[in-house]
Amino acid sequence: MLPSGKTAVVAALLAGAVLPQAVAAPAHAAPAHAAPAHAATPRTTALQQALDATVAAGVPGAVVEVREGRKVWSGTSGVAQLGSGRQVKAGDRFRAGSVTKSFVATVVLQLVEEGKLRLDDPVERHLPGLVPAGTHGERVTVRQLLNHTSGLPDFLTDVLLQKPDAIRTLKTADYTPRELVALAVEKGWKFDPGAQGAWGYSNTNYVVLGLMVERLTGHSLGQELNRRIIHPLHLTGTSFPTTPQLPGPHLNGYEWLDGATATPTDLTEFSPATIWSAGTLISTTHDLNSFYRALADGKLLPPHLLREMHTMQSMGPDRAGRSYGLGLEGTINYCGKEAPVWGHSGSVAGYNTFSFTTADGKRQVTLALNRNFTKSKEADAAAVRVLSTALCGDQDFSRPNGSQGR
Repeated sequence: MLPSGKTAVVAALLAGAVLPQAVAAPAHAAPAHAAPAHAATPRTTALQQALDATVAAGVPGAVVEVREGRKVWSGTSGVAQLGSGRQVKAGDRFRAGSVTKSFVATVVLQLVEEGKLRLDDPVERHLPGLVPAGTHGERVTVRQLLNHTSGLPDFLTDVLLQKPDAIRTLKTADYTPRELVALAVEKGWKFDPGAQGAWGYSNTNYVVLGLMVERLTGHSLGQELNRRIIHPLHLTGTSFPTTPQLPGPHLNGYEWLDGATATPTDLTEFSPATIWSAGTLISTTHDLNSFYRALADGKLLPPHLLREMHTMQSMGPDRAGRSYGLGLEGTINYCGKEAPVWGHSGSVAGYNTFSFTTADGKRQVTLALNRNFTKSKEADAAAVRVLSTALCGDQDFSRPNGSQGR
C-alpha cells in the first residue's frame, strides 16, 4: 500500500505538480561524486551544493546538465543503484515522465503544418467513436487536448491510482491505449470542453493524441517520434519503449512505498502500457536539453506553430505561478515574474525530471532524480535550488563548451 494519506500526493505529482511531502528521508551515505574536472566557480559550486543537498535529503541519486550559450556544465551526486555503490554518471538514462508530452505535442503540430489536421478539428473527425458523441466527443478539439482544456478525466490519477497498492499493481499492468481512454470516459466529464477559465491536467488527453498520430500516419507513435525527432536530433540516449526494461547505463528508480524506514521498492522496470504517450519516454539530461534547444531554435516547428505552443494559460490557483501551452509548461516560480521559464516536468514512479529554458533561450537545465512520490519536502526544496541556481542570477560559468562538474 502507499503510505497513509499519500494517494492524493501521488496523483498530484503524476499530474505534473511538484508538491512537498512530510515523508521522513531515510539515512543515506554522504553524496558520492567524482572529483571535479576543473576548478569550481561560485555558480558551479552552488549548483553542486544544491545537488548534494538533494541526495542528503534522501534521494539516492541526481544528475543535472546546465547550458548557457555554448557553455555546458554537468553535475552528479549520489548513486545510480542502491547497494551497488555505482555512482551516477552524466550520461545515465532515466524515465522522463510527462516530458514525453512535449515530444508528442511537437509531432502533432508537425502534422498540423503538413495539413493532416487542424488545431480546432474535433476528435471525432480523426478517431470516430473513441470519445462517444454523447459525452462531448463531437466538441473536444485537438487544441483542447494539447493544452488540457478538454475536460477529459485522467485515467491515471482519477481511476488507476485510486486502486489498492496502485504503484505495485501498475508496475506490471497491460492496458491498451483505447482501454485507458475508456477508463477515463467512464469516470465522467470534469467540465465542458473549452469552458471559460477551466483547466485540468489529464494524461488521457495525450493518449488520445498518440492514437491520433498513429491514425493519421499509419505508423506507431514510437516510429514517428524516432523519425521526426529522436533520429534527426541524434538523441542517442532517448527512446520510446515498448517493454518494461530501461536500456543502457541508467538510474534505478526507487520509492519507499512501505514507509521511510522500510526497504525501498525498485521500480526501474515498469510497464509502459500504464501511461503510454503521456509519459513513457526514456532519455538523458543532454538529450532533453538538445530537444528543447532545437525546439526553441525553430528546427522542429515553424514560427507560427511555435507561437501557438507558447500561448500559455493559468493552471489555476492551486498551481500559482504556473501556466500551460500546447505541450509546454511555463512557470515564474524559479526566477520570478520578470523571468519566466518554459519546458516540462516529469513525474513517474521512481523518477522525477525537470527540463526548463529561460524565455530568452540563453539558459537551460535538465535535472533528474531517482526518487519521486516519497521524497521529502527537504529534497523538493533542494531540487528547486538546483533549478533556480541554473536558470537565474547574473553569474556565468566562465568555462569552455563541454566543461564537467562533479
